[in-house]
Amino acid sequence: MDTGDTAWVLTSTALVLAMTMPGLALFYGGMVRRKNILGTIMQSIVVLCLVSLIWILVGYSLAFGPDQGGLIGSLEWAGLNGVGGAPHPTYGPTIPHQVFMLFQLMFAAITPALITGAVAERMKFSALLLFAALWSLCIYVPVHITSGVSSLVCAIVIGKRKGWGADHMPPHNLPFTLLGTGLLWFGWFGFNAGSALGANGVAGTAFLATQAAAATGALVWMVVEWMHRGKPSVLGVASGVVAGLAAVTPASGYIGPFSAVLIGGVAGVLCYYAVYWKGRMSYYDDSLDSVGIHGVSGVFGIIATGLFASKAINAAGADGLFFGNAGQLGTQALMAGAVALFSVAGTWIILKLVDAVVGLRVSSEEEQVGLDLSQHNEQAYSHE
Repeated sequence: MDTGDTAWVLTSTALVLAMTMPGLALFYGGMVRRKNILGTIMQSIVVLCLVSLIWILVGYSLAFGPDQGGLIGSLEWAGLNGVGGAPHPTYGPTIPHQVFMLFQLMFAAITPALITGAVAERMKFSALLLFAALWSLCIYVPVHITSGVSSLVCAIVIGKRKGWGADHMPPHNLPFTLLGTGLLWFGWFGFNAGSALGANGVAGTAFLATQAAAATGALVWMVVEWMHRGKPSVLGVASGVVAGLAAVTPASGYIGPFSAVLIGGVAGVLCYYAVYWKGRMSYYDDSLDSVGIHGVSGVFGIIATGLFASKAINAAGADGLFFGNAGQLGTQALMAGAVALFSVAGTWIILKLVDAVVGLRVSSEEEQVGLDLSQHNEQAYSHE
């Protein structure tokens, strides 16, 4: 066991925790209308708590326990039975097994919290709780990279917000969103560099790639928006940061800084136009652009790993297409397609089940009043 590695992974665990609460809570909270901010923040907090318990009781065992047919783990580690202070030879041989479990817990918690952005301002709190529990068990546990596709399914199934396309629905507090962006950016260093499971060169590589992609994503989004709409926006810069971060995540430990810049830049362009065309096409109401930012950049990031990965950067990985290994690109694309199909089918089934049990949407009157009052009987602001 290595105390330096253990300290770094524990620190990274705390950083990823800060991504969900308060990072994502503030990022999303500032983007909704003022009558929904408490309900939006509440969703991130409660999903974090709920998934933490599920992960400890059965989730970790199902995700990382001894395989059953190579598809899913067994219940051998249920309740963290056998998950203690000794290292596991596969899951971080230089850190306690329990520390690895905690690090993975934070990933499990933020993933369903990201989906709440697609259903903001209209989903029942009871429905959210049931959905998050079932989704984390049935979708996240076997397949970990799913929030963007699942967000699209959620937005389509639950339907558009009342007045969407006709009423103006601007973010009510962009400083909150910027503060959330900063906390997400800060925490993302733990998300990516912590995945090296040690204080080592791979962690440094991932740290650098994370910064390069985030900065490039923000600047490219800003320039594209400036050219397209005449003025750059604060929300656009914040969105570009997150697009770059999400896109570089799969590749961060396997690429050099120039590749990270390219990935962040392309993500800024792709996600800008994904968000723009969502508003123009009016097919679905992805309230807080969970699909346009996390979904699009996530899929692109998986494909980009198959292009830019280099064994010269990380010998434990594989070369991508640009380094002579075309097969890796095919592998990445196949994985992305399989995950998308699994996520679409599973999320649709869960949503239909939740709708049958408790109903997905608040009533039209409750939506008009806002989730703060209708779901929690509280208000964030005491005066207009």
